[in-house]
Amino acid sequence: MTETVLFHYWRSSASYRVRIALNLAHVPYRAVEVDLQNDDQRTPEHLARNPQGFVPVLDIDGHRLCQSLAIVDYLDQTRSLSLLPAEPAARAQLLALAQILAIDIHPICNLQVLRHVQQICSDNTPQTQDWMQRFIRPGLAAFAAALGSEGDAVFCCGTRPSLADICLIPQLYNARRWGVRYDDLPRLCEIEDRCNQLQAFQDAHPDAV
Repeated sequence: MTETVLFHYWRSSASYRVRIALNLAHVPYRAVEVDLQNDDQRTPEHLARNPQGFVPVLDIDGHRLCQSLAIVDYLDQTRSLSLLPAEPAARAQLLALAQILAIDIHPICNLQVLRHVQQICSDNTPQTQDWMQRFIRPGLAAFAAALGSEGDAVFCCGTRPSLADICLIPQLYNARRWGVRYDDLPRLCEIEDRCNQLQAFQDAHPDAV
């Protein structure tokens, strides 16, 4: 059996998602750090893995996979994680929730964008923090509104973690890092507390890597 290798960065939201999914799937893996602060993602070695120069990259089952949502989908289908419902409408609704976080918030708040903001703001930290808060807070509020009360759901969409939870927890980590308040969004706080009780989420946390 080929070794599963995750090329990641400890603070990357996309990498965080994949670590959670790997843990939920009980897939042992070797983690290889790609230090984004040192521009390791731009080395010829990493560009050969992913021409975009992004993390994560996952070598698994003889395949090399990029893009966190695609990797999580592969793990979902090959390891029977049931991260998405089978019913088409419910599946589309859960995908929409995940995409609010992974497609609408994350790309404009990643390190590449932040560095550009710092450059045009002359490394003015208050302005870069304002940038992050400007996009993270409305996105989380929209996610919470789209989530609704969900009746007896203890996670985003049921009684077990889904793709939405895997996307939410890294974004809440970023929110805390940048001083974004969400204590007035009680469902998000409840879901965060519930996920943080699970070993798969604990072991994937940046501070545990």
